[in-house]
Amino acid sequence: MKNKFQAIISNKKIVGLLALLLTSMTAISQIKHGLRDDSGRHVITRGFVINTNDHKGEVFFDSDDYKRMVRMGANAQVIRLELGKLSSFPGGSLDQTYLKKLDSLVSLGRNSGMKTVFKLTVYGVTRFSWEEFWTNKKNEHQTYINAWKVIWKRYANDTSVLGYDIVNEPRKLTMNISYEDLTNTYLIPLYQKIIDESHNINPDKKILLQSIFMNKGEGIDNNQYAEITAPVNRKNIIFAPHIYQNKIDFIKPVMNRFDRESDMLEAPILVGEWGFPTFATTDTLTSGHLGQLEYRELYIKTAEVFDRMGIGSIKAWFLGNRSMQNFLPGGPSTWAIFSDETDAGTVERKYITDIISRPFPQVIAGDIQSFLYNFATRTLNLKIKSNNSKGASKIFIGADRHYPDGFSIIINDDFILYHNPLKNIGLEVYKSPENGNPSDFIWDDYSQQLVVLKWPVDNSMLNIKIVPGLRNFELVKK
Repeated sequence: MKNKFQAIISNKKIVGLLALLLTSMTAISQIKHGLRDDSGRHVITRGFVINTNDHKGEVFFDSDDYKRMVRMGANAQVIRLELGKLSSFPGGSLDQTYLKKLDSLVSLGRNSGMKTVFKLTVYGVTRFSWEEFWTNKKNEHQTYINAWKVIWKRYANDTSVLGYDIVNEPRKLTMNISYEDLTNTYLIPLYQKIIDESHNINPDKKILLQSIFMNKGEGIDNNQYAEITAPVNRKNIIFAPHIYQNKIDFIKPVMNRFDRESDMLEAPILVGEWGFPTFATTDTLTSGHLGQLEYRELYIKTAEVFDRMGIGSIKAWFLGNRSMQNFLPGGPSTWAIFSDETDAGTVERKYITDIISRPFPQVIAGDIQSFLYNFATRTLNLKIKSNNSKGASKIFIGADRHYPDGFSIIINDDFILYHNPLKNIGLEVYKSPENGNPSDFIWDDYSQQLVVLKWPVDNSMLNIKIVPGLRNFELVKK
């Protein structure tokens, strides 16, 4: 009896030690959804959907618009392609002027330090039937792939083009089939065919994948996107789900489901579109249902879930508000982040843009372990393992927006720099260890970024804080 009791105690100790070991391993493991650039740096991708048209007609952008994106934290853009200007589907044809417009947008992004992803929509054709598209009786798949080939060949050697979101919000509509069967029988084989043809032309480009957009009223957990339950079995893929969630309690469960799909697909997550649309009444209401405080809370909760998971995200749309849609119960609504009645706006809906444009690590020489921006304290907490051989790092701070009172940079509590907005001298030093070199830290006011040429210690765990005010040491202790 005594030996049996000792064995039970011994087993409990082993289980306890294993649990502690697993906890320790989890605590020091890097985030799994960040991407890697050509230098092997850890990248968190954020940006905006760039429309080439809206309901009023064509949309045009210039370098000032791209500067505004960069100063809002964008390091990527997703250009929304129109099938009608790239293909021979009914009413469509290849438009050379449109291609030059795409070249201009890619160039504007490249010159601003942004990567480009192309997303193909079925807009611009006089007729497109998802039901006919899936059955492929008129070789619609090849016609669709031929449209993509125009883009693939044009940008095959452009390193600023990250990849291609190959089918935007595929639908079932009237087909008499389950979402799982539609996904496994039609969507995944199509993905495999498109990926193989794309990689024949640009093997290094990323392919972004979405799931079926479910019919109205058929969503699960207030989520309109069907689950992918079978692998695609291809390399260089990214899972790019959309989330337009307006119920706070469902944000985390939906993202947890996407996380499981990501594991099954063996693909990191980059949220391809997010942010519940705002209503015309939201611009005029502070509180209450559809009021700005409600939106702020919803967006903050979504942002916190993204940050804790280490996920990049693309916000729709970088547009002014010259038109609204009217398909939701709350009345006219829009995804435009600016409220002025122009195609490219400047008047921000700050109740959402201040959340979209929060501080975050854009590119890190090393491995990002975790990061989170606390909206209440205006504190960015970042934990990394440094690797100076990978090059420079960039942290978006957005000082003009988030730290008009200045900010302090605190690394492992013994290296402290600060930026005083009343002085036009970049960063000042309060405390530096012997191995620290303050000149390796550069404040780029144009892009609102902190550039780190070299971390003070290499191949080491670093705890980094960005806090409001000058030498705000009370927050260092917390």
